[in-house]
Amino acid sequence: MTGLLLVRYGELALKSPPVRREFESTLRRNMLDLFVAAGLEGRVRADHGHMYVETSDVDRAIQLVSRVFGVTSVSIVYEVPTDRATITSRLLELAGPRLFAGAKFAIRARRTGQHPFTSQELGRDLGGDVLDRFPNLGLKVDLDHPEVELFVEVRGPRTYLYFDRLPGPGGLPLGVAGRLVALVDSPRGALGAYLMMKRGCRVGFVTPAAGAAFAAETLARYDPHARIVAVGEEPDRWVTAVGEVAEATHADGVVLPLVVDDYPAVRGRWGNRVIFSPTVGLTDEEVAERWEHVVSRAS
Repeated sequence: MTGLLLVRYGELALKSPPVRREFESTLRRNMLDLFVAAGLEGRVRADHGHMYVETSDVDRAIQLVSRVFGVTSVSIVYEVPTDRATITSRLLELAGPRLFAGAKFAIRARRTGQHPFTSQELGRDLGGDVLDRFPNLGLKVDLDHPEVELFVEVRGPRTYLYFDRLPGPGGLPLGVAGRLVALVDSPRGALGAYLMMKRGCRVGFVTPAAGAAFAAETLARYDPHARIVAVGEEPDRWVTAVGEVAEATHADGVVLPLVVDDYPAVRGRWGNRVIFSPTVGLTDEEVAERWEHVVSRAS
């Protein structure tokens, strides 16, 4: 289905203007990289605080965008001019198939820019329009626990209507925080690599046989440019491989699935590179739960 996506991002908005522009550029590039890897066409444009993706296959595109680091959520949206009559007409057209007898609904209206109405006034008036248009359904307004939510986002001369938000991974755009090498030998090792990617690091993966699928089938779906080095079943071959990949990629650190007592044995093994173990405080059950979520978003 051809259409438009509204992409939101969180932490980027807190950066200084020059850093924010750099991060937004990286975020845009990362989205397009996933589109290219998937063979999908798309065009990205931006305004202050949001990005918009025009694509020939919106259902496929929303799944790709939802795994881009830095994205907090993404919605399929319907764009109309900021004209009250046009907004009302299009909203009622889109809402009809979603409403049902006795449904509790809410209008969530927001606006940016100068307009002859407030967000509260717009939401109130559109709610009244919905009740007037569907009198036989017995609809009820419920702002606290609605069964159907209708979102209206007015941004200057254009307005965007949508019904759902698909969460993204959040964090920072991939590539804004240095390079690392990760040992991916288990769900714990794979999750550790993922968590550092979420903080903006480009991560190369060293994979013994037990970890090959974690990297190739899941982590690479978040970064199509990721370097994957398989070391097979040879004991301790991964130690040498981590050093080789670190040298080749000028990595700043190494990500390992360690517990606290393991740190002394690996300190200094790869020179002055920092050793990270972001899952050190997680139980095996917590690791499994979080990794399952990572896999589901990548599928």
